[in-house]
Amino acid sequence: MSESRSELLKIAMGSGLSMGIFWCFKYIFFMFGISSAFMNFIYLTLTFLVPILAFYQTWRYKMEIGGSIRFFHAWQFGVLVYFFAALIVSLEHYFFYQHIAPPGFLAKTLEQTMEVLRMANADEKMLEAIGNTHISPIQMAIQGIINNLFYGIIFSLPVAWVISRRKETFLPPTPPETTDENN
Repeated sequence: MSESRSELLKIAMGSGLSMGIFWCFKYIFFMFGISSAFMNFIYLTLTFLVPILAFYQTWRYKMEIGGSIRFFHAWQFGVLVYFFAALIVSLEHYFFYQHIAPPGFLAKTLEQTMEVLRMANADEKMLEAIGNTHISPIQMAIQGIINNLFYGIIFSLPVAWVISRRKETFLPPTPPETTDENN
């Protein structure tokens, strides 16, 4: 069945909102995970549930538009869901880096990244360029949107493939046409 772009956007926004709320919930565990390994474990566990939630939302969208969907249509829906969810959670990212993160958190994270790159024998010019970088909370929020959109592009591929290939056998039966035999 075909569907208008405005309907696709409307449903993707609603699904993105619910995914974004889930991401905001799981990001709370990331914030507490800075000082607690258990909270970090919960954050990672919830992160592994994201593709399952995306699969469910795409399947639900497929059922809503008639039980049949093409690969590109399903992929497009998944990417839009990730994009809208990324916009929602970016507000929390900004708030965290601006108001909650310990002082020097971003600088410390950047230094840890540089140390990993040094251990990997990275180019000295690259290390120098990274060392001269100043990262602000708004840059981190924008980077989070870009990262989540990239993940949406990648993770929506297998979801779209499975959803578009799968024939649903558990659709509700259509009522038989009634014929009036008495006439």
